[in-house]
Amino acid sequence: MTHFLNDPRSRPGATSCVAGIMSLLLVALSPALSTAQDLPADGETATARLEASPRHGEWVWYDAGGGDRVQAWVTYPERSDSAPVVVVIHDIRAMSDWARAVGDQLAADGFISVVPDLLSGKGPGGGGTESFASGEVGRAIRDLDRAEVNRRLRAAAAYGTSLPSATDQVGIVGFCWGGSSSFAFAVDYADLDAAVVYYGTSPPTEALASIRAPVLGLYAGVDNRVNSTIPAAQAELKRLGKRFDVNIYDGAGHGFLGRQSGQDGANQAASEGAWPATISFFRELLEE
Repeated sequence: MTHFLNDPRSRPGATSCVAGIMSLLLVALSPALSTAQDLPADGETATARLEASPRHGEWVWYDAGGGDRVQAWVTYPERSDSAPVVVVIHDIRAMSDWARAVGDQLAADGFISVVPDLLSGKGPGGGGTESFASGEVGRAIRDLDRAEVNRRLRAAAAYGTSLPSATDQVGIVGFCWGGSSSFAFAVDYADLDAAVVYYGTSPPTEALASIRAPVLGLYAGVDNRVNSTIPAAQAELKRLGKRFDVNIYDGAGHGFLGRQSGQDGANQAASEGAWPATISFFRELLEE
């Protein structure tokens, strides 16, 4: 089912009223959910949010097979029991403070987050994202081999679920290029438990039969390049009896979660709808 989410600006006061009621209900139901409605930092506030975070985050290297080592940023939630894992796929800007801040917010919401730098070893001298000139990063991302990306993501999932404080439940979320990669990974990885796609294109319909994990797609209303790929995927996944939830946010632009101040308030409204939907989806499918 596709949900077209109307711009709440047409209903004065509705957004703040509903958001306030939902926040009160969540806090009343469980103290552990008190930060569930917080959003990840946007691109302008990510560095400061990371510096102020009370959660433990660290750089790690994990083995992706065949001598391939990938650097990742891992953040742990503050909880007394084991936590499910969410792998975060960065956008076309590659590893950034914003991508790490998304991981930090996932940890605030109760998940162990693993954010791999998929340009690890691809830069000058074997460096990662940090070794590229800013204008070269997007080209380097586009040149990545899909099979290699999936292999590195499988290894990230394996690394995360092997941690002593983790469960064996794993989800994935990606943004823009990472959103397309999240959908493609759901095609590739049979052990995936949930996939979230932020404004990423859909795989070819002939590839969709192998998807086992439920998929949540979160899209900007002003993004036809991406959105034109949704209907064929919807129709095929419906035919196959597989779950594909779609939310399209009216007026929002591509990349809205990292650009929350854009589109005259529509990006903010989209973020306030999409992030709670993401957390609800992961809690439904990963918490057991």
